[in-house]
Amino acid sequence: MTESVLVTNELFEEVLSPLLNRFEVEVFQQDKPMPRELFKQKVEDKTGLIAMAADRVDKEIFDVAKPLRVVSTVSVGVDHIDIKAATERGIMITNTPGVLTETTADLAFALMMTAARRIGEAERYVRAGKWKIPMYRRLLGTDIHGKTLGIIGFGRIGRAVAKRAAGFGMKIVYYDIAGADETVESDLNSRFMLLDELLSTADFVSLHVPLEKSTERLIDRKKLSLMKRSAFLINTSRGRVIDERALIETLKDKRIASAALDVFETEPHLPPELLEMENVVLAPHIGSASHETRKRMAELAVENCTLALEGKKPRYLLNPEVLK
Repeated sequence: MTESVLVTNELFEEVLSPLLNRFEVEVFQQDKPMPRELFKQKVEDKTGLIAMAADRVDKEIFDVAKPLRVVSTVSVGVDHIDIKAATERGIMITNTPGVLTETTADLAFALMMTAARRIGEAERYVRAGKWKIPMYRRLLGTDIHGKTLGIIGFGRIGRAVAKRAAGFGMKIVYYDIAGADETVESDLNSRFMLLDELLSTADFVSLHVPLEKSTERLIDRKKLSLMKRSAFLINTSRGRVIDERALIETLKDKRIASAALDVFETEPHLPPELLEMENVVLAPHIGSASHETRKRMAELAVENCTLALEGKKPRYLLNPEVLK
């Protein structure tokens, strides 16, 4: 049987070349999520699938795509894939970790600075033609240097954010389900705290946990109530880590200073209230969106898919038990 691959979004042409030279490849030539019915139709005879984080790859897809042997996602997060169902069918699932660590950390820190210094509001103020006279007390922001940054999820990205914060003279506290890591604490001059203590202590809280059952709505109404009124919440992980409705109410009541969000519960659909608020910074899930990083992610996804279809172990295989 000839190996055939479906790519659900346009990728860099030079990245796709190795795939085109080896297999039959069909590419959805648009930079948007592939419509569900078309997805089901196109994947049914494919042995390989290169998918995006916006693609829902579940039992329905697996039941249609009988020959499928590998799903290679161009993302680190895999909450859009039913790994259990894939494993039951012997389908390999791969992702692209590591390559987007620094780029996502850059954005997390940029969002924090944007919220703290009210850069979004200031830009809108200027564009609206409101800047007519010198200002002294308008658009006053909050200093970052010397403040306490609380990092929830102290993996690769969380630690990369900590390194950036150290350069700004910030005090770093962290919470991770794995507990304290004395070596990391020494290297990054950071201190472990239990989650509730961190939330009540930090001036800035940055989320870097994967979306799992244990982290869904981790930051709920009760957790938000622990934060300082002057605190900022930054999320570049997954939208459903926060109870979005509770956050909206918290922002409306000004029980925290501001939030900066790159991810949302039902992307790309946002609650109208968020769009109307000045004390929230909004970005369209661009954590890994630099030219260099997105290209490297695509390369790695193509490599994972190629290795799997050639009967070799992919570099980042999430369910190695299928090889048995």
